[in-house]
Amino acid sequence: MKTMIGASLLAGSLLVSGATAANAQTKPTLGTHGYGAVKLGMTVKQAKTTGDVVQKTPGGSGGCSGWDLKKFPTPKDSVGIYISPKVGLAAIFAAKGMRTPEGIEIGSTAKQVKAAYPRIKKDFQGFYVIKVPGNKRAYYFFDITRGKVTEYGIALNKQDCFN
Repeated sequence: MKTMIGASLLAGSLLVSGATAANAQTKPTLGTHGYGAVKLGMTVKQAKTTGDVVQKTPGGSGGCSGWDLKKFPTPKDSVGIYISPKVGLAAIFAAKGMRTPEGIEIGSTAKQVKAAYPRIKKDFQGFYVIKVPGNKRAYYFFDITRGKVTEYGIALNKQDCFN
């Protein structure tokens, strides 16, 4: 779990800021296993077959490739999904307007996060992390700044795309 949350510029840039007002109003769910048909652990081929993703960066030298959800494109130098050649779809970063099944979204307060996830812990890098309820293979991570969620996502415990 601790290897996941590297407070790198790349991870920080993964916040999807381009969601449309219509997408934000529908409050799509970043659920226990992924987003809609896009699920953690999928291979590149399986993810492409959903028709819901678009590749942005190649894996290069056997590394992770960067993707976006078609409905939530990210800015030029960022991605919303990582797919690892070893573990499959490793992480999905939430777009503005997405929420967890417990109702947490970008802009939620730290108090709301702690109420939704009473056992949440702050890791050594300052991110709040919790095992995903109903999916022991994954965890949610939240960046909380000035008392509000500024970024969050879901990742496999064994993801190998970032620290």
